[in-house]
Amino acid sequence: MKRVLFLLGQLNDLDIEWMINNGHKASVKAGDVLIHRDEEIENLYIVLAGQLSIRDGITNINEIATVGAGEILGEMSFLETRPPSVSVMATVPCEVYAISRTLIAERMQLDIQFRANFYYALALFLSNRLRKTTDQLGYGIPEEADLIDHNILEGVAQAGARFDQILKKFAEV
Repeated sequence: MKRVLFLLGQLNDLDIEWMINNGHKASVKAGDVLIHRDEEIENLYIVLAGQLSIRDGITNINEIATVGAGEILGEMSFLETRPPSVSVMATVPCEVYAISRTLIAERMQLDIQFRANFYYALALFLSNRLRKTTDQLGYGIPEEADLIDHNILEGVAQAGARFDQILKKFAEV
């Protein structure tokens, strides 16, 4: 669940409130494909509950990885404005938080600080993912895989509380 903390730890309380008010909870049934390879996606997703499989998207047989609560999906397509290169399928019933890429882009145009914080958070998130992949390929330092920079660590506790806030909000829906 650590990865969503990178995002939530870099945004301020007003940004989190804006995200909660402008996103929605979606249910995904086991076997349903949330993201299709080469098909444009309209949302950025945070996994609230369940498990999803990252698949090659060609045959949907080859599993690349699995993700669960606290993971972010659609971030690469958000940054690059390109369709995803993989598919994402629910392996069990899942709940995801979805927020429109268009709404995020509009907010970024109006609020430069939000834009800077959001992009910085995505950069941290992707750096952490790349470091983990490098470790899995045998080129990293495995004992350092879960280390978090001291400057970032300060926001992690607050980010955990914010993720709980999102979970509580969408438990009501």
